[in-house]
Amino acid sequence: MRLNYHHLRYFREVAHEGNLTRAASRLNLSQSALSTQIRQLEEQLGRPLFDRTGRSMTLTEAGHIALDHAERIFGVGEDLIATLTRSGGTTPPLRVGAMSTLSRNFQLRFLRPILKEPAAELVLTSGNSQRLLKALETLALDMVLMTDPPARDAFPGLVAHHIADQPVAIHGTKRRLRHDTLAGLLASEPVILPTESSIRTGFDSLVARLGIAPRIAATVDDMAMVRLLARDDAGLAITPAVVLADEIAQGLLIRAPFPLDIVESFYAVTANRSFPHPLVQVLLSSERTEAG
Repeated sequence: MRLNYHHLRYFREVAHEGNLTRAASRLNLSQSALSTQIRQLEEQLGRPLFDRTGRSMTLTEAGHIALDHAERIFGVGEDLIATLTRSGGTTPPLRVGAMSTLSRNFQLRFLRPILKEPAAELVLTSGNSQRLLKALETLALDMVLMTDPPARDAFPGLVAHHIADQPVAIHGTKRRLRHDTLAGLLASEPVILPTESSIRTGFDSLVARLGIAPRIAATVDDMAMVRLLARDDAGLAITPAVVLADEIAQGLLIRAPFPLDIVESFYAVTANRSFPHPLVQVLLSSERTEAG
């Protein structure tokens, strides 16, 4: 069974107008012809798409679902034209994926150069790395922000741009940072650990060298939750300072004076494309300029 996109376009117009006569006029069709097209689509989908009351047509539950899909289908078509022709002087939305564990503060800092652009539209999606990278491969995303480069054998068509390194440190309330040594601090106070691989690997190596078994208050896959737990004094947060920038600036949390020799790296991953989104280069250039 193949979907008739002419029928879907006609359905979309009727759904927007809520009236068959007005939609027929806009489409330059007779009312009877348009009604026939809508009924054929309903027969193909096996569900009524409208409740018909007099001259008004109200979407059914199936109609709302069909309209949602129609908007996305025709939106992608409009995006295709805008991307390949750069028509109308408009820039299509920049679609960025970010790992759910990635710091929101870091994302904001990286994306800030285009947030200042009045014509720029950003669509930000979070999720796990595999799902985001597959979306990037199929061009459903323009860029993915990660803390590790993708495996070359699994994603040979993707390019990882190293954009920053952030030292990882211990952050907590003043009352928790009263210990004189790193070993004493980690042996006595509970810790909040993100699941991000380089941080967890570095921390496990650190406590093994110190010969201590720390008390883990929470292991969290969302940096926003790390912030909330640290603010609530649930334990010491093992994170880059950028994650807790607001809390540090407000004096709610401070950094322990013990270097951990753990670094979290950040990457912007793109696909090799003949028609890359113009704002991708703006972001990468801005990050290189800032780093330099």
